[in-house]
Amino acid sequence: MKSLFEKNTLQEIIQRLDKLTPNAEKQWGKMNAAQMLAHCSVALKVATGQNFPPRLFIGRMLGPFLKSKYYDKNPFRKNSPTDKTFIVADKRDFEQEKITLIHLTQQFTDGGSQKCTTHPHSFFGKLTPEQWSIGMYKHLDHHLRQFGV
Repeated sequence: MKSLFEKNTLQEIIQRLDKLTPNAEKQWGKMNAAQMLAHCSVALKVATGQNFPPRLFIGRMLGPFLKSKYYDKNPFRKNSPTDKTFIVADKRDFEQEKITLIHLTQQFTDGGSQKCTTHPHSFFGKLTPEQWSIGMYKHLDHHLRQFGV
């Protein structure tokens, strides 16, 4: 499974982000490309310990049973549910959001496991740095596929 701690995986993500355009057509979901970039940045801020969303009640109940889906080899399903604190619905500047996401992705990769959050995931609970890294790759891959890149 690909891990965002790997430099070649980081380069793959950046190359795919470079192919994304502001007017890219979504293949599912509600966000436009700029909102998707901002949404992915929110998730990376959690993984790097810059944001600490509270645990969800439903996650406390179901998270242990579904946790392995976050870091297994299968891609995330289309239209997977999203924590409300991760939803970006306002207008965003595509180029600025892209710069921010690339910066946060590089920061996550460069920081490695030592800089990964120890705060539990809002749904899945406690994750190891490697589980965070795989999950962050899968999340980025999911949304880049959402826009065909």
